[in-house]
Amino acid sequence: MSIEEFKKQFGIIGKSKEIRDLIDISMQVAKSDISVLIYGESGTGKEVFARAVHGFSNRADKQFLSINCGAIPEGILESELFGHKKGSFTGALENRKGYFEITDGGTLFLDEIAEMPLMTQVKLLRAIESKEFIKLGAETVTKVDVRIIAATNKDLQNEVETKRFRDDLYFRLKAVTLSIPPLRKRKADIEELAQYFIRNYTEDHKINLPKLTPEALELLKSYDWPGNIRELKNTIESAIALDRNGILSEQSFLPLIKIEGTSQEKRNLPVYINRNKEDLDRELMYRALFEIKKDIMELKDLIYQQKIHNDHEEKNEVEKDNVEMIKSLKEVEKETIRKALEQTRWNKRTVARMLKISERTLYRKMRDYGLESY
Repeated sequence: MSIEEFKKQFGIIGKSKEIRDLIDISMQVAKSDISVLIYGESGTGKEVFARAVHGFSNRADKQFLSINCGAIPEGILESELFGHKKGSFTGALENRKGYFEITDGGTLFLDEIAEMPLMTQVKLLRAIESKEFIKLGAETVTKVDVRIIAATNKDLQNEVETKRFRDDLYFRLKAVTLSIPPLRKRKADIEELAQYFIRNYTEDHKINLPKLTPEALELLKSYDWPGNIRELKNTIESAIALDRNGILSEQSFLPLIKIEGTSQEKRNLPVYINRNKEDLDRELMYRALFEIKKDIMELKDLIYQQKIHNDHEEKNEVEKDNVEMIKSLKEVEKETIRKALEQTRWNKRTVARMLKISERTLYRKMRDYGLESY
């Protein structure tokens, strides 16, 4: 299979040398059962390459399961991975298979592996090396044949040195390493990615294909995309949704690109000329970040007051209005989280702190709103 055929089959977009080299390595290691460790910033497409390695492997007809280690509460991660027996802990009402058993014969993709608790790392290492584990509450060993592909946006060597990640597991995982460069370091891929997202969006929504002007393309190429491919995708889709004349020009993208906290010497970014619009965007951003929880509570109180003060005949109408209000609130929350992630280069820890919610709550909301894809 050629590189171009591999790209087409597994949905990898890009013509840069970096992407072609990554595809070449992926094709070489796919046929073996060796562990693969994928490095890359959030939004660079780590799961896309993990799926490609699985799809080109001898396990392609078996299960591929993607698990975000940071999104599962620490207390239940071990049970999720290895399963448990009925009665092994409070709430264990029945026997349950874990992800290792479910993917027996296939590939388990452990995203954000650096977030895995140390105690769980011990059991993971044993399962990788011996291909067996013991379920919580069980007395017998379960044997499995699972290939592991792990991914992280952190420096695992540094995590090992600071005792936050086990060195033996690190050396076991990094048998083969794929380092996916951020979009700012492979700008040759931006045009192909932009056209791909434009086609996909218009086909999905059954609308006419808009024209991307040369000036707009240059603007996209000059921006550093701190949120990487995920940010580019969201920006393209937002521009099309707001388009009125079938032309995606510079003005279609300028309101959607945020430039804050960086110097012109360090980053070659487009200059946002409309100062008033920039100030408004910043104000809305920070107000949403620091007051969204307050707004949620106030809206909930308003809905509750409306319900208790309306008589029985108006009840159905009130509930309908409330549903619309809740729907609108969710859209605001989704947009706020998306903007916060883009502003912080998808640093989830910073976003959680700014929003005053836990990281696990943030992961759950990202999953619910579809903000963790690509």
